[in-house]
Amino acid sequence: MRTVLGKEDYLEYYNRVLEKLEHEKDFVTGLDAATGDGDHWANMYAGFKKLTDSSEELKKEDLSGLMKRCGMLLMSGIGGSSGVLYGGAYISASKVLADVSEIDLETYYKMLETMLQSIMSRGGAKPGHKTMIDALDPAARTLRKLLDEKKPEQEILEEVKSAARQGAESTKTMQAVFGRAVYQADKGEGHLDPGAVTMAYQIEIMADMFIDKANKIQK
Repeated sequence: MRTVLGKEDYLEYYNRVLEKLEHEKDFVTGLDAATGDGDHWANMYAGFKKLTDSSEELKKEDLSGLMKRCGMLLMSGIGGSSGVLYGGAYISASKVLADVSEIDLETYYKMLETMLQSIMSRGGAKPGHKTMIDALDPAARTLRKLLDEKKPEQEILEEVKSAARQGAESTKTMQAVFGRAVYQADKGEGHLDPGAVTMAYQIEIMADMFIDKANKIQK
């Protein structure tokens, strides 16, 4: 059975991301303090708090409009370069959802790939540059591969979660190409990239949204 998420599910996703960020505040702040200026958690929290605070307004939009509006809110809420990257990614993904009322795994792949290309185009980073891309890229590639192999949804989603986590973990051995870590003697090597960690959180949470929805349908 094909599992799909609707607008209400996506609004719940934002709540779950915010809860995860609240739980991981000290960890993420510590990561960023080691390699950056320590504000990544605060910026991400502010951005997603803006989404949850705007839920009543967002309910009035269709999926495409919701995604576009969220991009604008994230751009202003997160601020700085991350805000531009996240905002641009969401706005680009909104085009994938034109005339779409439900998100299945194929559509979700298109969203991830579109967001990935937007972030790389705007920011200039590539896989291996110790950024959020190092969690997003392997997740998108894994999703595409397993969809093409027609693997069961549950297996696909667990593998996507694993790919995102492993991608974030791999940043520990990388040297930064962008950001404040570039100016450190070790270029951040030996530390996880906080942007990759928070991106992995988001991908894991979305995968769990699909899994939870599938389990409800089966009951």
